[in-house]
Amino acid sequence: FTLRAQSSAVQDYINQYKDIAITEQVRTGVPASITLAQGILESGSGNSKLAKYSNNHFGIKCKKEWTGATVYQDDDTKNECFRVYQTAADSYRDHSDFLKNRPYYTELFDLDQKDYKGWAKGLKKAGYATERDYPQNLIGLIERYNLEQYSDEAIVRINKGETPQDYVASVNSPTTNSIVTSTEKTNNNKQTLALFDDSGESLLEKDRPSSGTLTNDRKENSNIVSNNYTINKNTCTLIANTYPTGVFKINKTRVIYLSKGSSLFALAANQNMSYNKLLDNNELEAGTDILLKDRLIYLEKKPRKGEREVHLVTMGESLDEIAQKEGLQLNSLAEYNHIQKSAIPMPGESIYLRNTSPNTPKLASESIALALD
Repeated sequence: FTLRAQSSAVQDYINQYKDIAITEQVRTGVPASITLAQGILESGSGNSKLAKYSNNHFGIKCKKEWTGATVYQDDDTKNECFRVYQTAADSYRDHSDFLKNRPYYTELFDLDQKDYKGWAKGLKKAGYATERDYPQNLIGLIERYNLEQYSDEAIVRINKGETPQDYVASVNSPTTNSIVTSTEKTNNNKQTLALFDDSGESLLEKDRPSSGTLTNDRKENSNIVSNNYTINKNTCTLIANTYPTGVFKINKTRVIYLSKGSSLFALAANQNMSYNKLLDNNELEAGTDILLKDRLIYLEKKPRKGEREVHLVTMGESLDEIAQKEGLQLNSLAEYNHIQKSAIPMPGESIYLRNTSPNTPKLASESIALALD
């Protein structure tokens, strides 16, 4: 790998993610120059296994509060737990929140946003990385690739009083949609992924500890994980991934995950709320009681807009299912995307969650829908 090729790879990475870094500085105050330098360093310009197969560009480990998908690989110690993101954009957003919300990074936000040297040294002092020369590496990248210009651009936007639009997660980056995995439930209701390529070979340096090591039989029955569902390759059926037990929130709206056969009358009584209001919150037909399949049920009226900009469709997903997963009103979703509420979009299509789609998404054939019903 020549120096010229390495420089080109870094510049390509910068071009791909600079807009996200700028948006994050406007949103949280984390300098875009620091974000980009950390992304380059931690992800090997997007070529590390964590970045390519888990969309984790900053090497952020699970920590106690993480409830999303996880992956294990060696770092400071063996088989450490790392976060898995649906998109690289989600990784960038979580990186900003990680710094903003942890008390030992508080002093960084007292620094000038143009003081990249102070930020680089402060990250090391706060324990973000163990490498002795971590600050120098960040500073070197910022100066070599003139990353200050992106912090300057963010400052101009801030001074104009601009506010960042909600996150656009449609970055042209690898996602877990193409990863062949095996999924299992853990005691704390987290989704754990052990990653394999198409040949069944492990994509990690080390697999999980012996209690979670996958056998050849389990590799053969591996699944493809995408959005909130797992698609079994052999049977082409949808398997719901783990949601938290009890009431939790999606799009700032209280929701509960009910299994097939659950009674909505019973839920309404248990939650001390009107049964008809429960149906209205979930845009269900009058008289619906026993669920014919697993479903997210909202206890409050869903907003008209989602938290993210787009949702990538998986096999057999209906517009109604997408509205439930993303926590927004089905009518709004249909209007944004110029399709009927009963539509089943083609896998891989982008469904807009906040604004009008520039294109009408392609729809799946009825035969696909029936096969997955």
